[in-house]
Order: sequence, then structure tokens, then C-alpha cells
Amino acid sequence: MAIILVVDDELGIRALLSEILTDEGHTVEVAENAAEARSCRERLRPDLVLLDIWMPDVDGITLLKEWGATGLLTMPVIMMSGHGTIDTAVEATKFGAMAFLEKPVTLQKLLRAVEQGLAKPVGNHRAAATPSAHHNHHLPDTTLTVEAAMTGGAMLPTTPLMLGPQSEQSFDLDRPLREARDAFEKSYFEFHLAQENGSMTRVAEKTGLERTHLYRKLKQLGVDLSRNKRGGVL
Repeated sequence: MAIILVVDDELGIRALLSEILTDEGHTVEVAENAAEARSCRERLRPDLVLLDIWMPDVDGITLLKEWGATGLLTMPVIMMSGHGTIDTAVEATKFGAMAFLEKPVTLQKLLRAVEQGLAKPVGNHRAAATPSAHHNHHLPDTTLTVEAAMTGGAMLPTTPLMLGPQSEQSFDLDRPLREARDAFEKSYFEFHLAQENGSMTRVAEKTGLERTHLYRKLKQLGVDLSRNKRGGVL
């Protein structure tokens, strides 16, 4: 699979993205600032970079421009931000980013953006580093539709999330306590995932669990994350 560099100053985001992408079979390296990102990029030559815009030392747009100006933008870069605007998304794609994802990033869009980025020939995204005179009217075909990225729209048609169990269920109590508890917890989380349309963030808030803990708990219980990944939210 691919080598992916995740650059974000938030430990929780780095850990969660790393775990999800590792589960997908990728090798993941993390960096918390631009200095570490430069070092990792030189050492690993990643196949793709997930780059946060707002960082305390050098922001992601500045680092993206730097890589483009020095000929180091030889890999697709996906920008992320929790405070982005359409202008920010346009600026990011103008300087060579192949996509812009607004936080909280949906799992569907994350995995699809990574899949699309890795599927593109190396040269495609480099051409985007040179601004077009008409970049505000026609973004490069390797980018997300900016409006879709900013409003939470999916890059590809979204498969509807399958409804989970109803709130009232019967459970087989003639079993060991651990098995009965696991069965209840699995149904409990499936119900809340369905209620919240797959939003991991909202389920975490509703159930009182930290998102990374929730993600691990769902895997432990055998909850089908293949569909929830496509519709869930980090």
C-alpha cells in the first residue's frame, strides 16, 4: 500500500487518522508541525500528505507554497481545516493541493480523497501548482468541488447509511454475562450510529466516549465499520 504523512498539531487528529489509515493497509507517519513535516517528507518521500492548514509555527498553505516553489511537491496533498472558507479552499487548490477537507472530516470523504489521490499519476497534481488565469472559474480536475468540500457534500454519490436496530429489542439472556453485555453494547452503538447518520463525533458526544476510544470500541464489538466509514464523521 502507500506511505501517507499526516501533518496536524492536534494529537487526537493525528492518532485517529493514523489508526484509520493503518487499518486500511497504509504505512502512516505523523508530524505535528511544519519542521517535522519537512523532515518526514525528505526522509520518507510519502505517496500522499494530509496537511492541516492552521498550525502554530508555519501554516499549511505556506508549507504547500514552499514545497511547490522548491520542486518538492511531488506527491498529492490533501488540505484539512476546521476553520476554512471557500477562499481558503480555492487558495489551497491554486497552490497545488488536490483536495480540501473541512473538519470534522467525514470518513467517507477521507477514504475517497486518499483513494483518488493515490490513483492519480504523479505528474497530475504538480501541474496544479502553477495558478491558472481562470482558477476561480475552473478548478483542476484532481480537486474536490470546493462548494462540496465546504458544505460537507461527498465527492462521489453517497451510499445511504443502512438503518441500525430499533430502540426496543430483545436479547438472549441465557448466555455468559460478557457475551450478553457485548451484544447489548453492539446494538446500542449501532442504534446511535443510525440515529446520528453515522457521525462518529455526535455518537462520541452522545455516549460520553472520546472518539479514538469509540472507534476502538466499535472494532472490538465487531460493528460493521465498512458502511459506517463511508458515511461517518471523524
